[in-house]
Amino acid sequence: MGCGRVGAGLAGDLSASGNDVTVIDKDQSAFLRLGPAFGGKTITGMGFDRAVLERAGTADADAFAAVSSGDNSNIIAARVARESFGIERVIARIYDSRRAEVFERLGIPTIATTPWTTRRFYRFLTGAPEAEPWADPTGSVVLAVREATAPIVGRSVRDIERAAACKVVAITRYGDCFLPGATVLIQAEDLLHLAVTADAVDLHGPRLLDREGLFDD
Repeated sequence: MGCGRVGAGLAGDLSASGNDVTVIDKDQSAFLRLGPAFGGKTITGMGFDRAVLERAGTADADAFAAVSSGDNSNIIAARVARESFGIERVIARIYDSRRAEVFERLGIPTIATTPWTTRRFYRFLTGAPEAEPWADPTGSVVLAVREATAPIVGRSVRDIERAAACKVVAITRYGDCFLPGATVLIQAEDLLHLAVTADAVDLHGPRLLDREGLFDD
């Protein structure tokens, strides 16, 4: 649902990779963004209207993406797709991060575009470390990469995970990356690949917001 730049791009990519795609938008002229190569179907109407969704074949769909420019429309459409049509793979684009948090509790993944874009701009303008290389679709968990600081050198992986509420996924040491066991001790110049919740990553610098300040250096 939604044939703006994001919706049209997503529909085009899905169609080009061999998927059967139907695009819904209330403005028929929006379908011009799809281009002549698009091989799917288009439906004009409100994407959260049950009758429109039925015409689009939502009952037989494997997945549903609500990517219009309106948070309310995306929320309603995603819930109807999940609750009325039984689609398990549903995702919604949300601009308001506060709404995104509430929506996540309903069990529907969201892409909160405003916070993500803000972080990218901030890091570019201030020269802060690059955005995390990986995040789950909901933006709740990220893979943070941090250099070993003085407070953690000589401590075990198990100890660091408990203190920083993270998971040490891998360690890069002298150019080699490996999966560490719980008893592996951190060495100077190690690069740690950490799975952490998004709220544990400091926007303004490389440190993690752990209670012992292990990554403050």
